[in-house]
Amino acid sequence: TRMVRDVGLAEDLAQDALVIALERWPDSGIPDNPGGWLMAASKRRAIDFLRRSKLRDRKYEEVGRSADLYTEDDLEAAKDGEIGDDLLRLIFMTCHPVLSREARIALTLRLLGGLTTDEIARAFFAAEPTIAQRIVRAKRTLREAGAVFEVPSGSELKERLATVLEVIYLLFN
Repeated sequence: TRMVRDVGLAEDLAQDALVIALERWPDSGIPDNPGGWLMAASKRRAIDFLRRSKLRDRKYEEVGRSADLYTEDDLEAAKDGEIGDDLLRLIFMTCHPVLSREARIALTLRLLGGLTTDEIARAFFAAEPTIAQRIVRAKRTLREAGAVFEVPSGSELKERLATVLEVIYLLFN
């Protein structure tokens, strides 16, 4: 625990050492100091873990420095409120303000999340027919309102943000 500064990880390393002992000791015999052997094996596993972690972190840093994640054009587009990700842009479009909050979420989960009506119903803790009807009504409302599916901008973008965040949360749950 002192080496890795994590009780759970230290426990895992000790258990790994015990597994190694259970595999090796029947063939080689129990050492004179089994407790010392287990401590030494655990310590070696901790050192290996720390080395791998350090190497991994160094590799991540190298990749981060070498990757052009954002360009100046991306920064300018973000300042103008332009959404660069296609799926996120579609989520903003389907979270249209003419719909109720529940209808926006259900429609977006169905159309863009690829969830079934049953899965959406479980997310809402509602009956499947209720959600199916909600999705049908949402589509009808959008058609009757003549809603234009375009990326919102300015204050309209900010108004839709809460619903978009809820949809994204539900997609990952």
